[in-house]
Amino acid sequence: MSEDKRRGGDDVEDGGPGLVYMPFVVMEELLDKLRLLDYDRDFARKMNVKPISRHYFAIQTNPGEQFYMFTSLAAWLLRKAGRNFEQPQEYDDPNATISSILDEVRKYGHPIEFPPSKLKQGWGEHCIFVLDRLSDEALKSISFSWRRPEYPEEEMDEENIVEDDSELTLNEIEKSMVIDGSSDIEDDGDDEPLMDLEGMKRLGGHNKQFDGNKPEEILESTTDAADWRLEVERVMPQLKVTIRTDNKDWRVHLEQMHQHHEGIESSLNESRVHLDKLQDEISKTLEKISSREKYINSQLEHLLLNFRSAQDALAETKEKYRQASGGVTERSRTLAEITEELEKVKQEMEERGSSMTDGAPLVRIKQSIQQLKKETKQMDIRAGVVEHILLQAKLKDKTLQNKQVHSSGGTGDGFII
Repeated sequence: MSEDKRRGGDDVEDGGPGLVYMPFVVMEELLDKLRLLDYDRDFARKMNVKPISRHYFAIQTNPGEQFYMFTSLAAWLLRKAGRNFEQPQEYDDPNATISSILDEVRKYGHPIEFPPSKLKQGWGEHCIFVLDRLSDEALKSISFSWRRPEYPEEEMDEENIVEDDSELTLNEIEKSMVIDGSSDIEDDGDDEPLMDLEGMKRLGGHNKQFDGNKPEEILESTTDAADWRLEVERVMPQLKVTIRTDNKDWRVHLEQMHQHHEGIESSLNESRVHLDKLQDEISKTLEKISSREKYINSQLEHLLLNFRSAQDALAETKEKYRQASGGVTERSRTLAEITEELEKVKQEMEERGSSMTDGAPLVRIKQSIQQLKKETKQMDIRAGVVEHILLQAKLKDKTLQNKQVHSSGGTGDGFII
């Protein structure tokens, strides 16, 4: 999986558990690039903002602040890369700002495979991807090139060389040289001259004048002094004793401890004088302050009493005002209710006065009377019709009864009821 896909893509395949922490790694690389571009001086100080941390855009802290920092950094990087891009403001449309930034990124040939809404949150791998690409372009514009790292060479341990510049006597040289016709100086594997002490111990076995390690008589040299000096000058460089210092040796640490202890004591003695002097000055200043405070308190005591009495009077006046304002509020409410009732009464009086002087009610009464007369005539007509129908029905009933009587009796003795 390419780095672009890890940081800019939306559909990321499963690349292992470490892929989750990839934004943190890229964020650290981005911070290094910003430092190479000197963003502390050119961006943070001019914008009056705090420098970002190494995981600022990798985790969510404050989305609004992070989005503003993201757009500001992107605009600064575009200007560093040579583009004429205005600094976004806090109240600008975020969609327009993101669209402008992504257009500039596409102009550099970097594909954007995620929706612009991913950048509105102000943090995450997509924001880091955009800033990382813009920082690369800014570094190209200033002709910056990455070089191979130069690792510092390990410093060799300092060697303490102890040289003996004192003159060697004849007896010392005889004890250290001329055993079996050869020198007692041997060369070890490190090409460093060391004294052969074992050869000196074998001195008694090769010299008949010694019984063990003790000489039987005083030795006298028969060597010419000038030749001896030349020989001494020749072997002098080989007589140097080299002592390697081991940092793990406790003696070295003990020496350092003694040195630090002496340095601390000397510094403490020097600082103690200044501290004592500073303490005296501070104590004198405190005494002056306390005396002046007492003097000021004594001078302002009557003013403080007047101030306290004025405060009490003010508190009492405020309480009276509060009580009076409460009564005024209640009376104002009552007045508002009475005024409302008065308005209603006035409205009713106006309606009644207008109705008394207006002839519209009389017209309505006349119309109502005419309507009643008309309805009365209609009722009379209907009543006459109903009476006529009833009369006709009664006549029919009588005729039928007469017919029934005549047909049942057969004689003319019937009567009509």
